[in-house]
Amino acid sequence: MDFIDSMISERLGDLSFFNTTTRLYKFEKLKKITKDAQLKNPGIKLINLGVGEPDRIANDKVIDVLCKESYKNENRFYADNGILEFQEAACRFMKNVYDIDNLTCDNIMHGIGSKSILAMIPIGFINPGDVCLMTVPGYPIMGTYSKFLGGEVYNLPLCEKNNFFPDLESIPQDILTRAKLLYINYPNNPTGQTATKEYYEYLISFCKKNKIFIISDMAYGTLTYNNYKPLSILSIPGAMDVAMEIHSLSKSFNMTGFRMAFVVGSTKSIKLYSTIKGHTDSGQFIPIQKAAAFALDNYKELIEENIKRYSRRFNLLVDVLKNIGFKVNKPDAGFYLYVPIPKGAGDIIFHNSEEAFAYILEHAMISTVPWDDCGSYLRFSVTYEALTQQDEIELMDEISNRLNSLNLIF
Repeated sequence: MDFIDSMISERLGDLSFFNTTTRLYKFEKLKKITKDAQLKNPGIKLINLGVGEPDRIANDKVIDVLCKESYKNENRFYADNGILEFQEAACRFMKNVYDIDNLTCDNIMHGIGSKSILAMIPIGFINPGDVCLMTVPGYPIMGTYSKFLGGEVYNLPLCEKNNFFPDLESIPQDILTRAKLLYINYPNNPTGQTATKEYYEYLISFCKKNKIFIISDMAYGTLTYNNYKPLSILSIPGAMDVAMEIHSLSKSFNMTGFRMAFVVGSTKSIKLYSTIKGHTDSGQFIPIQKAAAFALDNYKELIEENIKRYSRRFNLLVDVLKNIGFKVNKPDAGFYLYVPIPKGAGDIIFHNSEEAFAYILEHAMISTVPWDDCGSYLRFSVTYEALTQQDEIELMDEISNRLNSLNLIF
């Protein structure tokens, strides 16, 4: 055992912390497997349908604001807990998109992306022995930090038989008694499920009864199709007492690398978060906040272009996958298709999604994302690289040809 080994905090576990095969973050692992497949097949172009971020750069007008504001001397300072201009724009956005008209700047606080917000929130709630309820498959950050703080994670599988909603009634009483936080994400990544007013009403009632605080991750909140209207849990009476909601500009506004998000909640919950944040970071660069404020105020123009493109791509990809034999339908939101894996290919049987993922990658050079949390599924993204509509059609033809060549069994 060397010096660093002997100094690692107990919250990170034993020396297996350095065992990359067990600790490697899921998507880093998939990237490595994909890269290895590319090296083995240099003559075949990879079709990446596993991408989890927009395929376009941010709108020129947003970038223009960023550039203009970056030259201003007064914008060089620390932003600390944010600028009023962004908070006011976020209030207007919540009113315009989600019909929530009683918010003030005391209900809004920015964050350096939703990932950092999710990492900080458990600090304000989790004591050793407390439980964080996490839906799986899902984004693990809040659960990971709950563990770092001495808390526990109880996973709630999102199963097709429950329409990809967590079965809260099945939570053991011991877990329910110690539960402090519940993470939800609707529109959901990866299942594509959307919430209803009735579901949110049930969730609020359940969490009030059991004294559990809800963290609603709305990363895909405005990317909706099929006449589904964006819905916030905070639009439901009583939600502000038991919930905070995180809104990100990454997915809807093509601003992934900007690292810009905001959290909405009661004045007390926002004060709690801002206190933690004030001791953690010095705020996002002011010109980024100003560009984000512009984006929020012009959301219709900026998001509509993405919605049209993703909707069109969904139609194309759904048709291709259905013709192959996949069980798939166009979702109401997000930019993912979540489909049950094939049974196998030829004489080969797939026992889980990782086996299906690896086979399709190796033999067709098509990358997806495997999930085995409740049944075995593959996630296909419509944020693939294609510059024109004709490029999209040609890519779909190539995907169809490659998948057909595998003789998949369903």
